Amino acid sequence: MRTCVSEVGVIPESIAVDTWGVDFGLLDRDGDFLGMPFAYRDKRYDGAMEEFFELVPREKIYQLTGIQFLPFNTLYQLYSMVRDKSPLLEKASDLLFMPDVFNYLFTGKKKSEFSFATTSQLYNPAKADWEDELFRKLGISKSIMQEIVQPGNVIGDLKEDICRETGLTGAKVVATVSHDTGSAVAAVPAEGKGWAYISSGTWSLVGIETREPVITDSSLNIGFTNEGGAEGTFTFLSNVMGLWLLQKCRKDWAREKQYTYEELARMADSAPPFQSFIDPDLRDFLNPPDMPTAIADVCRRTGQPVPEEPGHFVRCILESLALSYRYVLDQLREVMKEPMERIHIIGGGGKNRALCRFTSNATGLPVVVGPYEATAIGNILVQALGLGYLSSLDEIREVVRRSVEAEVY
Repeated sequence: MRTCVSEVGVIPESIAVDTWGVDFGLLDRDGDFLGMPFAYRDKRYDGAMEEFFELVPREKIYQLTGIQFLPFNTLYQLYSMVRDKSPLLEKASDLLFMPDVFNYLFTGKKKSEFSFATTSQLYNPAKADWEDELFRKLGISKSIMQEIVQPGNVIGDLKEDICRETGLTGAKVVATVSHDTGSAVAAVPAEGKGWAYISSGTWSLVGIETREPVITDSSLNIGFTNEGGAEGTFTFLSNVMGLWLLQKCRKDWAREKQYTYEELARMADSAPPFQSFIDPDLRDFLNPPDMPTAIADVCRRTGQPVPEEPGHFVRCILESLALSYRYVLDQLREVMKEPMERIHIIGGGGKNRALCRFTSNATGLPVVVGPYEATAIGNILVQALGLGYLSSLDEIREVVRRSVEAEVY
């Protein structure tokens, strides 16, 4: 913020924060934080989801929330704290999700933004409120939760001490679509109907946009989720593990050699195709000590050729992701009974040309790529919507189409 004013010479009218989903911080009665938040890949949550199903059946949880079952959803993070008798829960007065944490530090006001609230698996879209039954089963008072506000709402003015420290005077803090996937989907440069999106990065979020949540036996059985978006929409999607597998392999290989992503892409192009396939969503890949070893173990366990060189691993990952996208889109067609005419890939994963090419080949659909910085663009344009510079989600997308040159596969 200080750099924006001092080096760029711009004083924005507003600022807004988006982050990954589900994680949170706890405050005491004085408004002070009870320690640092923990990241969702932390092993303290192991087993909590399955144990909570003994209190509330998974079918009932899905009926109440419409959210798919991921072992690190806020619901299970909180249950793990109950299970492990965390002393923080006795002292906690307020729960703030990650974007809300920053909004509170900026303004002193405690609110929860709609899109992020839906990721928690604590929110009931039919009631448009926190779900009482889940809090009763947790044994945690619902009073720790905040009022839910829609994207575009002004949370408050930036506190005076922050204005003085940064030189950023007069700025308003706006609740954007604060779950990064929702912000990215707001920036999809699509028109009309018949399109799906893949928000491609560490995770791949594959889905469509709906006006109402889709909560059926079919959507439960195939693991689809209903997360909030701009203008009260829902992103009906499935989470696929995404380029985390490649990121983690690259990090593990760096112990011996640092590869650029361009080098890995070239090696993958020259590697033989269709040798081995993995399910990217296996728990083996959530946070293993060594990702190449985890991939090799799964290939060995399933009777497939084991990748030996980095290029072979990358080819395996990218082909497996593309085929996973095809699988999810086939399921989506089955549930929604709607045609799919094109796919929009947004986010940094769109820079991976091999993955875009494989995705078009695997799905048999044209793939429209861009913008890469969809989350940042969506964040900013929802602020513009909240301040009255834009009038609708359709107008946001028109601005994106005029501003970003898309690449088509």
